[in-house]
Amino acid sequence: MKTTILYIEDNDQNFYLVNYILKAQGYEVLRGRDGREGVAIASRTPFHLILLDIQLPGMDGYTTARELRKMPEHADTPLVALTSYAMAGDREKALSAGCTGYIEKPINPETFIQEIKAYILPITDGDRPK
Repeated sequence: MKTTILYIEDNDQNFYLVNYILKAQGYEVLRGRDGREGVAIASRTPFHLILLDIQLPGMDGYTTARELRKMPEHADTPLVALTSYAMAGDREKALSAGCTGYIEKPINPETFIQEIKAYILPITDGDRPK
């Protein structure tokens, strides 16, 4: 089974770059274009990792992270903020909302995959939603 990643990102260029890098490494990537869509997709599908932009339309990334953490099937799924928010306190705010980690944009394509690999969890058949 392929490693599956949900990337919740409204910006097409940001999604394209991350998707290109991840697919080149053999990962399967699904996209949520905003927080609500991302939560809906996550409710139907198990993921090895969820990448989350913070600056999303409608429901921001912090709220999206809190909603994802309420879902029993994603309580332990690594959730990484992938964001251009890089001011003092932004990392802590993402972590307190439920994120496991924090990667700043713009990403470095040379180190991005290693950063991602550090977060990925295996999914077993017992973890799949019924």
